[in-house]
Order: sequence, then structure tokens, then C-alpha cells
Amino acid sequence: MNPTSYTISPIGHIATPFADKFGIPRQPRLAPHAIGTLRLAAPYNRAECVRGLADFSHVWLTFVFHEVAGQWSPMVRPPRLGGNEKVGVFATRSPFRPNSLGLSLVELLAVETHNGVTLTLGGVDLVNNTPIVDIKPYIPFVESQADARSGFVGGSPPQLAVAFSELALAQIQRAPETHLQQLIYEVLAQDPRPAYASDAYRQYGVRLYQYDVLWRCDGETAFVIQLESV
Repeated sequence: MNPTSYTISPIGHIATPFADKFGIPRQPRLAPHAIGTLRLAAPYNRAECVRGLADFSHVWLTFVFHEVAGQWSPMVRPPRLGGNEKVGVFATRSPFRPNSLGLSLVELLAVETHNGVTLTLGGVDLVNNTPIVDIKPYIPFVESQADARSGFVGGSPPQLAVAFSELALAQIQRAPETHLQQLIYEVLAQDPRPAYASDAYRQYGVRLYQYDVLWRCDGETAFVIQLESV
């Protein structure tokens, strides 16, 4: 008989710059400077488990949408459709899925096996401490389809310009994260505001590492006001 349920256990948890869901890029690799560190848990933290993996440039991560696990809807409102039109959950990458599983294609920057197994990954789109349940290498000749149709997702999302106040730039220069300005730029250029946002004077906050990045947007430019340490 086929089993009616399965048990899935994390092979590790990924550390990322994103403390909150707000501001996370809506797809992987839209923010190349979003660096994640995945430390594998026992018994998967053995060097032989990742032997040969460093020869690949990108990997698929299967993960759990742990912050919304158990919540799902047959119809969802994709941001690409303005947050108004509904489509079926299986026509989207919404986190509100029957089994709360996600799939993310990320760049493999480094494989460290001197003290357990640690993977450094670029272009992550996962909230900090997301459970990872599997890793698979990306194979371009079978997984890159130039003639594939993308439904309602018509190409890359529009980009905002991003500007920084003198105060924000000075704060960024003092930060130990050398890629912080590039990460802020990549995150805000995607316009993480809700689809219905229109107030040019409203201030938003995006939590990156230990900072609240305060900014506002006039619809064309995201203006970084300052950083507040958390």
C-alpha cells in the first residue's frame, strides 16, 4: 500500500540577511548579494555527503515555509498581478501551499568541510533560519529551457532607482558587512511595497542583518533615509 503521509526532517537551517518576510526578493537570484550560510546537521554534516558538489555552480534548495506551515488556500493573489487578481495556488510560487514546501535556485559560492559541512550560497530568497530539507545540483542542459512559457510572469520585474542619504551612506561605510550597500540596492530595486502602496511620504523598514533600513518611495525611486541598529 502507498503511504498516506511522510515525515520530512531538516538537513540544516540557513542563515540569511532577512530577519522578516518583508523585503525578501520574490524570486531567488534577484539579489545576488543576499548571501546565505547553510550548515548541515548531523548525520548529514559529513564531507562525503557533498563530495563532488563544489564542481557545480548552482544548486536547488528544497525548503519549508515554516512561518506559514499548515496555512494554504486554493486561490492566491500574486504580486505580479497587482495583488488583486486570483489564480490557482499551483500556478504560483506562493508560500501558502498544501505541504508548505518551496524550491529555490541559488549560486553555490563555497563548500567548507573542515568542521562539519557549511555551504555559502548567493542570491538567496529565504527568511533567516529557514529549514532546508534537500539539496540538488542544477544541471543546465536539462533544466534551462529557452523556449519555455512563463504564464502571467512576463520577464524580469520592473526596477526602482535607489538613492541614499548622506547619513545612510556614512552608516553603511561603518558597517562590517562590506556588501551591505549592494544588498540594500538589490532588495529595494525590486520594490517590496504592497501592490496597493501609493503614499510617497510613507516610511518603510526592511530588516537586513542587524539593521532596520528606513526608506520611502515615490513610485520611481526608493530613497534610503537611515539605518537603525536593532
